[in-house]
Amino acid sequence: MKVLLTGAAGQLGQALIALKPPQVELIATSRCGGNNILPLDLADPVACRVAVRQHHPDWVLNAGAYTAVDRAESEPELAKAVNADAPEAFATALAELDRGSRAGAGGRLLQLSTDFVFNGAQGTPYRPGQALDPLGVYGATKAAGEAAALRLSGARVLRTSWVYGPVGHNFCLTMLRLHRDRAASGQPLAVVADQVGCPTSTLTLADVCWRALGVGLSPDADADLPRILHWSEAGAASWYDFAVGIGELGVTAGLLQQAAAVAPITTADYPTPARRPSYSLLDCTASRELLGLQPLHWRQALVEVLHRVAEVSSFHKAGYVPAGAA
Repeated sequence: MKVLLTGAAGQLGQALIALKPPQVELIATSRCGGNNILPLDLADPVACRVAVRQHHPDWVLNAGAYTAVDRAESEPELAKAVNADAPEAFATALAELDRGSRAGAGGRLLQLSTDFVFNGAQGTPYRPGQALDPLGVYGATKAAGEAAALRLSGARVLRTSWVYGPVGHNFCLTMLRLHRDRAASGQPLAVVADQVGCPTSTLTLADVCWRALGVGLSPDADADLPRILHWSEAGAASWYDFAVGIGELGVTAGLLQQAAAVAPITTADYPTPARRPSYSLLDCTASRELLGLQPLHWRQALVEVLHRVAEVSSFHKAGYVPAGAA
């Protein structure tokens, strides 16, 4: 199986490369390229189509995205180019290959998406087939990307939420730094407590992505997978809960000498340019059954990520700040 991966330098991309199954021939790409990664700018739809025509992949795994939720409000054209126009370009090029192939083997597309395509108003977990109603530019462009991808018959959309991992720029690594700094100064952390979802580790999400491509599944099971899948860890959390867990488990993992106090605040106390859903938990029941994967509770998944961070930083002094912390 030949897979064209986008966003290979990002936190999920790095996990996908690390967990690549042996039967996969991977063509890894990112905007800047480097270190066995080819350059591919997702803001350039022509380049996206050329990459498909050049490599003839069995799958395009589109893990790259414009994820700066607040900045997207002032950069809507760039967000649209990366999140909507790129998947449309991939779908178009794959369809063209399919029409040009006597065997009808033009390749398929896995489009990564987000809980931010929902408005968060219903207060119960969102099922894959529910209507979309994004609140901001980021969610709207990701919803458009889903629609563009699904115009290709061989496409699947995988929605997830609150992604973090042991590398990159994410909430977990930022909170580790802030816990260290605030504990040293005796000042509390203030974190929003009225937005509820579920953190998702790149370590588990990468495994789900490979399963969604049919790796490790029987042909019948692969054929039975729906076009839209949901995946997050088990349980539910607010950003406040997540921040408290990072502090507590960061101490246990030896990454922090002491956790800072965390004070819950409301969304109104912390205004941002982009509106966020107040409740964006995803109903993953069907996906878990079909993919044959048992979920971890989000705190258990967090333990695994923090242990991975600790392994990387074991040669540093106490008080190490993980690489990529903002």
